[in-house]
Amino acid sequence: MALTQKDIQHIAKLARLDLSTAEEERFSIQLSSILEYVSQLEEIDTADMAYEYPVEGLRNATQEDAVIGCDDETRKRLLDAMPHKAGDFLKVKGVFSP
Repeated sequence: MALTQKDIQHIAKLARLDLSTAEEERFSIQLSSILEYVSQLEEIDTADMAYEYPVEGLRNATQEDAVIGCDDETRKRLLDAMPHKAGDFLKVKGVFSP
């Protein structure tokens, strides 16, 4: 599966990467190669394979939320690196509509 330059630009935008034209070409070749390798899995005949689902002994694996602080210099560097902020908070798109 060959990725186009437009595909690479879209992936770079999602990953917030600013790629040069040379990098786009290199990643296009590399990612296309990876996708071709993974597509080989489609050729495996799994019709007669038995599926096993480990359901015995399962339990919820949860843990308490813990706030882990950082020093002021690290906090400043993180905030400076964020594209959108409101005061000392990161500003992100809303997930829920009102």
